[in-house]
This record gives sequence, structure tokens and C-alpha cells, in this order.
Amino acid sequence: MKKEDYAIVLDYLPHGYPLEKRIMPIVQAIGEETFTLLELVPRKGVSFEIGERVYIGEGKRDKIYYIAGRLKREKITEAAKEQLQDFLKDAVIKNEKKFVAFFNNAQAINKRMHQIELIPGMGKKHMKEILKQREEKPFESFADLKKRIPNLPDPEKAIVRRIFKELTEFERYNLFIG
Repeated sequence: MKKEDYAIVLDYLPHGYPLEKRIMPIVQAIGEETFTLLELVPRKGVSFEIGERVYIGEGKRDKIYYIAGRLKREKITEAAKEQLQDFLKDAVIKNEKKFVAFFNNAQAINKRMHQIELIPGMGKKHMKEILKQREEKPFESFADLKKRIPNLPDPEKAIVRRIFKELTEFERYNLFIG
């Protein structure tokens, strides 16, 4: 799996988790590239802005002492969840080509289910229409998708909802999270 070089701060807990014995500052963050939720331990005397981009790659890190590991879903704070929504909206727009490629390349999971059906608001009718339209000509953008598929839920918002769900709840199939 690809290692992250930068993470976005979702929440900063200067006194750690309230119900745990150890009082150690924790930064809840998400990796910029692979959308991995991370727990970071900051250097002493450093403060953070919510939404701040911090270096977590190899070598000297100015604000982060070390990466404690993956952030468990059940530990994500409500403030981090709100920030996560904002981050995902921006990331989906910024990486539009990657997500449009998903619609152009999505495959059947098994005989009864297709990857497209896992996107919130998209059922069998939308899936069949997307498959038909992409055979004629691959989709070029979210706008192209909306134009060619009647009554399609907003694909940007639907993908944001799906990624958020994959990060915060247990999902049997993950489309966007490793």
C-alpha cells in the first residue's frame, strides 16, 4: 500500500481521549492520497488548525512526532466527522477524473450485484443505464454523467456519501478505501 506524505488534520485532542488513562495529545487526520484515517502524535508545544495540511512522510517532520497507527472508526470524534465531510467534498471535486473513471470501469461484484449499485441512490435502473451509455462513449466528467443519465442523483455527493460510509461504518465491500 502506498505511504502517505501529507495528512489533513480532522481534529486535535490536546489531552488525548477523555476516557483513556494515558493523557497524550492526539491528532485525528486523513491521508491526502489514499483516504486512510490516522492517529498522529504531535511534537511537544505544537498546536494545530483544523483542516491544516501536515507532513507525515519519511524523514524529518516539523509538527508530527510519529504516526500512532490507523484511526479506528469508533474513535472518530464528531468534530472530525464534520471536517471529514468537507475534506471529501473537496477531494472528490479535485480528483474528478479518478471518480469518473470509476463509472467507466466499474464491474459486477457477483451475479446479483454491481459496484455501481453500492453508490448511495443508484439502483439497478441507474446501473443499467450507466453501463449502456458508457459502451457508446466513456463518461468525461460528472456533468457528462448527469447529462446522459436521466434522474441520476448527484454523482459527486453520492461518492462523498459512499467514501464517508466506508470510513465511518463497517462495509462488506469497499470501493474507494483500501
